[in-house]
Amino acid sequence: MTTTLQIAPITQAAFAPFGDLIDTSGAPDKLINQGLCGRYHDRATLDFADGRAGVSLFQAEPRSLPLALEMMERHPDGSQLFIPMSEQGFLVIVAPDASGTPGLPQAFLTSPGQAINFHRGTWHGVLTPLSAPGLFAVVDRIGPGANLEEHWFDTAYMITHDDNNTAKG
Repeated sequence: MTTTLQIAPITQAAFAPFGDLIDTSGAPDKLINQGLCGRYHDRATLDFADGRAGVSLFQAEPRSLPLALEMMERHPDGSQLFIPMSEQGFLVIVAPDASGTPGLPQAFLTSPGQAINFHRGTWHGVLTPLSAPGLFAVVDRIGPGANLEEHWFDTAYMITHDDNNTAKG
């Protein structure tokens, strides 16, 4: 039997167990550049067991809803930050750890101008833009060794979106 998961708008509080929601909420921490630029300072915690932070560009194909979630992954040696390079929101799927496998997934939709940083070891779905161009700057661990674990579900979860933007399990 397939479990259907509804997408909810992402919030700082709902996403906090999985990572950092990066946006310009609240007042800037300081004004710079002759007072013409607000600096929202230190919005994500980058965490690497070893290696170094690297910046890459990812070009992901847009996905459609409903979406079959067949697999989740995690990176035990480093956090992973996704910054969209367009004014489009994107789908973020996360799950708590349940004794080494993903627990019940949760699906969130970001708003334009928001980025996310997965904590090290967080189970998450693959990069999932819902519209083109699907271009992201990614800051993650560059270093030796495998930093990827995948878990394939016996039965896929169906990710859908209702007009009320409510989350249901």
